[in-house]
Amino acid sequence: MVQVLLALDDDIPQARAQTNAIKDIVEPAGSAELYILHVFGDNPEGASVQQVEAVREARERLESDNVDVHLLEASGSPSDEILRFADEYDVDQICVGGRKRSPAGKALFGSVTQDIILGTHRPVLVCGSAAEDEE
Repeated sequence: MVQVLLALDDDIPQARAQTNAIKDIVEPAGSAELYILHVFGDNPEGASVQQVEAVREARERLESDNVDVHLLEASGSPSDEILRFADEYDVDQICVGGRKRSPAGKALFGSVTQDIILGTHRPVLVCGSAAEDEE
């Protein structure tokens, strides 16, 4: 069984791109367990992971393909929490979103993505953003 940690923020096109990439990984494996993690930076109202639209959509899309999905949430530093959950659940791979950057900026990843890549021995899949009309 393949275990993947899918770290999502609230960007829906980004979540679609990550979900599409994950589907390509889990379909050939035939059996997968997916952990969707959303890290709240500041959450004074006490929102839950189920209230994040990008997370709900990703969960629905993956469950419609019979992928076993578990929702996780945390507050704090996104890179620290992603790495902590990856270790806690001993996942096979971490999937994070990328951001559009200038040509010069493409030489470097964003700080969260870079922290994750440098902070783990696990494979890290970095996904670009999907077009608005992609599903």
